[in-house]
Amino acid sequence: MVVTAARDDRPPTILESALRFDRAPAVVLLIVLPLVCWMWIVLMARDMYGPMTGASAWMMTAVWDARHLTLLWAMWAVMMVGMMLPSASPLLLLYGGLARGSAIRASSASRQIYALAAGYVVVWALFSLGATVLQRLLAKLLMVSSMMQVTNPLFGATLLVIAGVYQLTPMKQACLRTCQSPLGFLMSRWRTGLAGAFHMGLEHGALCVGCCWALMLVLFAGGIMNLAVIAALTAFVAFEKLTRFGARGARISGVLLIAAALWMLVR
Repeated sequence: MVVTAARDDRPPTILESALRFDRAPAVVLLIVLPLVCWMWIVLMARDMYGPMTGASAWMMTAVWDARHLTLLWAMWAVMMVGMMLPSASPLLLLYGGLARGSAIRASSASRQIYALAAGYVVVWALFSLGATVLQRLLAKLLMVSSMMQVTNPLFGATLLVIAGVYQLTPMKQACLRTCQSPLGFLMSRWRTGLAGAFHMGLEHGALCVGCCWALMLVLFAGGIMNLAVIAALTAFVAFEKLTRFGARGARISGVLLIAAALWMLVR
């Protein structure tokens, strides 16, 4: 009974405080938004490999005007948000608890959480712009088909080698260590107010891109709208960033990606 009482009397942790008082931002950012993104991804993928009567049919065009390019960018942006935002959950939850402790009003803390998430999403939206340009360039060079699949095994293998080698680099490990330590990131880069939260979101998003950009090349090699590849990458990114075995997993995945490239060449 004494032990139980002592446990009940202990102060709540930062995560417990965030979940107790800031549930709305957590639900919106970590459940509702990723779920909506995944619904859109599934619909696009099923249409792409099915009747092609929906949004995916708009991208089967020889004329890539501003409207079609915007749709392609939106596809990438939605995919990146759906894949990457859940892996940022420790950062958002920890920041929620810290922001509530420093904010005058609870509503102010909630706005700061949304501002942090907005900065993170903006970085991945900019990354999506680069992915859109790369996809159009590869399509123009006939390296990627209208079904968003690599047409040349040598090029596909090259992408896997690039991704695999990067997984083994010190830069990858440095970015991953920061992503794995959201509390350390917040303590060393803390900024106050909405602008500060947005700036921290930009910083963490940039580090996250530094950690994961090469893995996104696997989408080109395996099929950009291939649901199995998208789901596998999402799960692996979460494993890398949210578990203590992430650094070791990154090195193992690097070796496996290089092996997969060799298999693609010899099969």
